[in-house]
Amino acid sequence: MVRGQKLERLLWSISFPGLGQLLNRKYIKGVLLIALEVIINLQSHLNKMIQRSFTGDVGRAIAETDYQWLMYYPCVYMFGIWDANRDADDELKPFAFLPFVFASFSATAGLIYSPYLLGPVWLALIFCFFGVGVGIYLGKMISN
Repeated sequence: MVRGQKLERLLWSISFPGLGQLLNRKYIKGVLLIALEVIINLQSHLNKMIQRSFTGDVGRAIAETDYQWLMYYPCVYMFGIWDANRDADDELKPFAFLPFVFASFSATAGLIYSPYLLGPVWLALIFCFFGVGVGIYLGKMISN
């Protein structure tokens, strides 16, 4: 696949889980991921949480968030990105999944502690980026 097409799939998956799968013609996976995204989004009050966090009302974001539902989001989100990337790339490196897996684990851990520090958006994002870094580092260590 052309490099630009791989990037397109990756970016659409970052935008909304399932869109990269649709572009890769994996329709069942795409529709399933879109449905999971919508269900988790609605049940966890994700959009309201993001809105409140970005306007500085972190306390209200914490209070209105349903963490039991939100805890599923990092796994679904990161799986959607990884899966679209994997299906779009015929030459993936052996441990290319590690940044996605560690980002998912780390973002979930960030959500656990987010009511006590920085709120559900910011702490999860910080932990997510940390997880990506750990995954890249481990992938390079294991490959060598």
